[in-house]
Amino acid sequence: MDISGASAIVTGGASGLGEATSRLLARRGAKVVVLDLNEEAGKAVAQEIGGDFVKADVADEAQVQAAVEAASEMGPLRVLVNSAGLGRAARIIGRDLSPIPLEQFEFVIRVNLVGSYNCARLAASAMAKTEPLADGTSRGAILNTASAAAFDGQIGQTPYSASKGGVVGMTLPMARDLARHGIRVNTIAPGLIDTPIYGTGEKAEAFKAQLGQSVVYPNRLGTADEFASMAVEVLTNDYMNGETIRLDGAIRMPPK
Repeated sequence: MDISGASAIVTGGASGLGEATSRLLARRGAKVVVLDLNEEAGKAVAQEIGGDFVKADVADEAQVQAAVEAASEMGPLRVLVNSAGLGRAARIIGRDLSPIPLEQFEFVIRVNLVGSYNCARLAASAMAKTEPLADGTSRGAILNTASAAAFDGQIGQTPYSASKGGVVGMTLPMARDLARHGIRVNTIAPGLIDTPIYGTGEKAEAFKAQLGQSVVYPNRLGTADEFASMAVEVLTNDYMNGETIRLDGAIRMPPK
């Protein structure tokens, strides 16, 4: 799928995986809408790549629709990358045997799963209205971001694993729903990726190096650029559809 001149939306595009993917899509000729809640960082990334920034909560219908409309004004919407997400570690019951607040579970599900679905349905509606590409059928591609935690959830990751497992679970039926419109759907499930969540400085670097030793090969954390490379390949490869790809150096996460 040729994305040159097309528009793309990248959620969580102001940092980490989303930022790297936004930059690579722009280098490949796409006009990128950076969707994020971090206005300062989002505007900076958008300006640097010649795109646009829209501040939005991924689970808010009106705000995401505004991003879809902004993208559609820049060119035919062909790409959505759902990379916005979060995790809050907590065991289902605490040391005092009190249960995790239900609101904490609901919040993670809302952002990671409901948000991904919300963005996908709104973007897909716009993609379906575009003229097909040269092959006469292709109109766009959606890429969701899950996690190795969807398969190997660790202690304290019940909300996060449930949300990412949901993303994996909706990939194939969503691809089947959208096949008639020439829209493909895939998911990448990254493992340990070096993003700003680990912090900076000597202690952070030492922790990341130690963490990387648990990866089968290569013995290091993955990079945001490696995720972006995989993302663009999946988005542009016309025969890649309905699949979840683990991008994790063959790691299988231990309980903790």
